[in-house]
This record gives sequence, C-alpha cells and structure tokens, in this order.
Amino acid sequence: MTPLDDLQAVRLRRLLEEGLPLEASPYRLLAERIGADEEQVLAQVQQWQRDGLFRRVGLVLKHRALGIHANAMLVLDIPDAEVDAVGARLSAAPGVNLCYRRPRRLPHWPYNLFCMVHGRERASVTAHIAALLAELGLSERPHKLLFSTRAYKQCGGRFAPALDRAHG
Repeated sequence: MTPLDDLQAVRLRRLLEEGLPLEASPYRLLAERIGADEEQVLAQVQQWQRDGLFRRVGLVLKHRALGIHANAMLVLDIPDAEVDAVGARLSAAPGVNLCYRRPRRLPHWPYNLFCMVHGRERASVTAHIAALLAELGLSERPHKLLFSTRAYKQCGGRFAPALDRAHG
C-alpha cells in the first residue's frame, strides 16, 4: 500500500478537523473525498497518532442543544505547591467536565485552577459546586463561580502548519 501524497494528507487533515462524517464507514467516505483507499486513510491517521499529532479522537458535545444552559466555570486560587493534587481531585469529581491549570494574571486575576460544570439549572449547579467544595475541603479557598452568558461556536482542534498555506 502506498502512503498518501502530501496534498491528500493536507486534504485529509482538513476534513478531519471538520469532524468525522456521521456514516457507518466514515474513513471510507473520507478516502473517497481525497482520492485514496480507506486503508491509506486509516494508516495515515494511525501514523499521525503515533507521531503525537493527536492523542485521541473525541467529540464536541453541543450541550445547549441538549437543554444544558447553566454552565459554570469555577475558578480557584490554589497555592502552586498544591494545585496539581487539588486539580487531580477536582477533575475526578462527578459533574466536573473540564479541569485545568492556568497562570495567574496578577494583580487582578489571582485564580490558577479552572473547573467547568454543566447543568440544566443554575441553582442545581451552584448547589453541586458548593457541596463539591465542602467535600474536598476547598470552601474557604479563594474562588469565584462564573456562569456563561453566551455560547460561542464549539469546534474540535485545528492544525495549521505552513504546508496548509502552500496547498491553500
């Protein structure tokens, strides 16, 4: 089996960035779109994974379409020596969809740990987070609860090397 040529690989990557087609054989359909065989497409995707271009294939859930409108970001100020351990505990907690560390932006933004919690009603999300903070002994740590007020377009990751511009 011959590998994809450079142009086919760029086209495949662009198609993958749009998401897998909702088909029984999505890789076969992608292969047809770039003028290749399904085996070539699968081999290229496996090679990109081995090369570390991506770790996994996932999905972007459009939670608002499912009636989940109470989306809150819990931000905490955790001492740097503790942030990894606290983040690990929070990320494993039920209801926490995302948990990540970010640099503080002093003097106005002291928070370095961010956790996203989605729910249908603001009151239930607030209660869940209060219970979670109490259970983990974090209630007295400086924190804020920020609810989303607007939904922006959600999409998966993008990859834009110089090769993309060459094959525009």
